[in-house]
Formats: sequence, C-alpha cells, structure tokens
Amino acid sequence: MTTMLAARALAGDRGLALERIPVPEPGPWDVVVAVAAAGLAPGMMHLLARGAFKHLPTTLGHEAAGTIAAVGSSVSTVAVGDRVRIHPNLNCRNCVYCRTDRDMMCAQQAMIGHAAFADVPMPLYDEYHDGGLAEFVRVPHWLIDPLPDNVSFDVGAKVHDLANAMRALKCADLPVGATVVVTAATGTMGTATIKLAEHLGISRLILVGRSAERVSEVRGLAGDVPTETVALEELDADWAETGQLTRRLRELAPRGADAVIDYIPSGPATGQAMLALATGAALVHMGANPAPLPLSPAAMMINCWKFVGTRACTRNDAQQVLSLLAAGRLAAEELITDRFALSDTLTAIEAMQRRNHSMWMSVVKP
Repeated sequence: MTTMLAARALAGDRGLALERIPVPEPGPWDVVVAVAAAGLAPGMMHLLARGAFKHLPTTLGHEAAGTIAAVGSSVSTVAVGDRVRIHPNLNCRNCVYCRTDRDMMCAQQAMIGHAAFADVPMPLYDEYHDGGLAEFVRVPHWLIDPLPDNVSFDVGAKVHDLANAMRALKCADLPVGATVVVTAATGTMGTATIKLAEHLGISRLILVGRSAERVSEVRGLAGDVPTETVALEELDADWAETGQLTRRLRELAPRGADAVIDYIPSGPATGQAMLALATGAALVHMGANPAPLPLSPAAMMINCWKFVGTRACTRNDAQQVLSLLAAGRLAAEELITDRFALSDTLTAIEAMQRRNHSMWMSVVKP
C-alpha cells in the first residue's frame, strides 16, 4: 500500500476533507503505527478555528492506538506487530519542566495532530504534526507505550483523556475521604474523572451538568463512591446572576467541597463552583473558560483558596493510567459510547459538535 486515507484540516477556509495521501516512511528514530483506533476530541474544531494548528494541511487526531507497522533503522525498543498506544505530547524532554514531571509546561509543548501555542522554534512539532485520524501515523519512537493485552485499542486511544483527568485530580492535592465537585460531568473529561475517583481516595462526588437526564446517566460510572448531581437546567432561570449554583453546592456540602475539578468551557459556573470550596481547597481548571471569576484576591486570601490551571497530562500520568488498566483495577470500556469508521470521520465530528445524545468518548476505526 502506497497511499492511505486520512482526515485532513486544509489551508485557508477549505475546512476538513478525507484525502488519500502517501503512507509515511519511518526515519531512523521513528516508528509507523497502523492505527486501530483514534480518538475524537471536543475542543479540536474550536482550536482549529482559532488558528492554533500551525501547519496546514495536516492530518488531525492526537489520540491513537494500534500495531507497529514499521520501525526506523536505529529503533530497538519496539518491533513490528507490537500493540501500542501513542503518547501525543511533543516536548523537548530536557528542560526543567520535562525533568520534573511537568511536561505540559515545556516551551515546545504541542501535540501530534493537534494545536501548538508557543512562539518559539518547535522542531518536533514541525516534523511530527500529522496525527492519528488516518490508516497510519509516523511518530518518534519515544512516544510509544506498550498497550497491555487486556486493554482494547479503543481504550488505548483514550488513555490520554484519562491521564488528563488523573493530572487534574492530582493537582487538587486531595485529602483522604474528599468531597469533590466535577463540572461538565457528562463530557469526555468529566466522565474520565468520575471513573478515576475511587482510585484517588475520594469518598463523595457532586456532579454538575446542564441536563438532568445526562448527568443522571453518568452516576453509575462512580462505582462505590456516593454520588449526587446538580443539573443547571433545574436551577432558576436567573441562576447565573443570583449565584444559585453556589447555594445549591453549599446545601449539598455545607462545610464546602474539598476540590472542584472544573471543565466548564464558558460562563459563570466556574466562579460559582469556586465559591463553594472549603477553606484551603482548590479549584483545578482544564476548561479554558474565558469568563472572569466573581471573587476578589482578598476572598481567595481569607479563604486560603487555590485556583490551579493545568492544560495537559504528563507521561507519568499516562503510565499511571496504563498500570491501573493493566492490573484490571480500572475498567474503562464503558466510557466508549461511539465508534465510527474512518470514512465517516466528518460525520463523526459533526455529531460530536451537536451532541444530540450522550457522547462520553468517541473513537474512529480505520
């Protein structure tokens, strides 16, 4: 096979297209993976519209798993036929951040098949910007993780989302037996966080979502962790102006929540959830919400509150998730709600944007 099908973001205003392009050849330190499953990310199209994809045309998709199809002449750590997942984070591997489990802070941090934000030279992103929504993908060999035999390619493709949730939970510095609020609980990151809760010593979850029906559906993901829900649609119409979400959360947790894991992409829910924190607790934000917070530095000082932003996971977070999966302690297959053929990628992206039904995690299968 000399050509392959790939989902491509095109230059200018030409949008997306399925194209046949050459199958990549490995360089000396590369591997080529035959993609068995690739993940879809809700924020991908928003970032594309913002111009955050620096090389166009490019193949989309930062989440992928499959089997090794070819290896470069200098690669000895993997072999053709190995089951693997691809760690998508491109970073220098040598700066103070990369050496202290803070890979996402590297000045060169970017992801294959995804966005880049820094205004510094990014040689790895220049070379490896094409992603996994294709039949094959070429990556440097150090981005390959063995995929345990008991983990499906579909789950392997979504390890990155689970690792992002792991990072958010670790950033919260949770006490034992914590009560944790999860916002945007019905989305990809929310459901991943719910799944991990019992593995982080959380004793109670409060899940916040727009729809009462959909937020009720995700309660079962928490296992044995007691769970309550708050649906924004069931609050008064003026909740955004009156602070009703804060009051509702305070009713459920009178002394305050030990953490808020926040994935809200816009609007006042982030700030109102922060006002429901216990003294000394943290809100960890990974939603890119542009709305200002409705509290002063004095309020944060008096309550000893912390606002922690984190934009991605580290390699260690991904390895921790893989260990849980390999040991059979974490079962994540039920998180995969939608599967599409590669030829239906454009339809899949439209469905992901509309979300006419509950879509927790979606994968494309070449």
